[in-house]
Amino acid sequence: MDMEIQKRKGTQMAQQTQPTNRILTVPNAMSAARILIVPVFAVLYLRDHLVWAASALLASGLTDMLDGYIARRFHQITDLGKMLDPFADKLTQGVVALCLAIKFPAIRPLLLLFILKELLMLCCALLLLKKHKRPCAAQWYGKVATVMFYVSVAAIVTMDGLGLAQPHTINLWAYGLLGATGLMMAYAAFRYFQIFLSILRDGEEEKKPQAPRGR
Repeated sequence: MDMEIQKRKGTQMAQQTQPTNRILTVPNAMSAARILIVPVFAVLYLRDHLVWAASALLASGLTDMLDGYIARRFHQITDLGKMLDPFADKLTQGVVALCLAIKFPAIRPLLLLFILKELLMLCCALLLLKKHKRPCAAQWYGKVATVMFYVSVAAIVTMDGLGLAQPHTINLWAYGLLGATGLMMAYAAFRYFQIFLSILRDGEEEKKPQAPRGR
C-alpha cells in the first residue's frame, strides 16, 4: 500500500514538472508582451524619445528575467513558451542592435556578431529538428549574455539621452561594456555549439555496427 502511494505521488510530481501544451500562462503572456514592446521601442528610439525608449527596454528586460523563474517555480513550462521566450529574446536584441547601429557605427561589430551567432544557432536547431531531435533549452550563459546586452544598450541609450554620447565618440567605458557583451555572446555561442554536437552525436554511436568479437 505504501509503495502504491509513493508511486502515485511520484507520478503526480512528474506530471507537474513535465512540459504542457497550455497556451494561456503568465510566462507566455510575458513573452508575448516582450514581442509587442519591440516595435514600441523602435518607434520611440528612432523619434528620439529616449527616456521612454529606455523605459520600454527596461520593462522588456525585467519580464525576460522573470518569465523563466515563474515558469519553473509554478510549473508553467510549456512547449509554446519554449519557442516564444527565445524568439522574443532574439527579436528584441536584433531590433535594438539595429536601431543603435543606425545611429552609432560603433555598435555595428556587435550587431554583426549577434547576426552570426543567431544564424549559427538557427542552422543547428534546424538540423536537429530534421533529425527528429529537440534543440536544447536556454542555458545560464545565454541568459547572462542577454542581460549584459540589455545593460550595455540601456547604458548607451541613457548616455545618448543625457547628451554624454555622440555617434562617433562613445565613452571608453561604453566600449568596455560592448566588448564584454561581445565576448559573452561568443562564449554562449561556443557553449551552445558544444551542446548541439552532443545532441547530434547522441544515439549515433548505438547505430554504428559493432565489429564481431573474436573467441
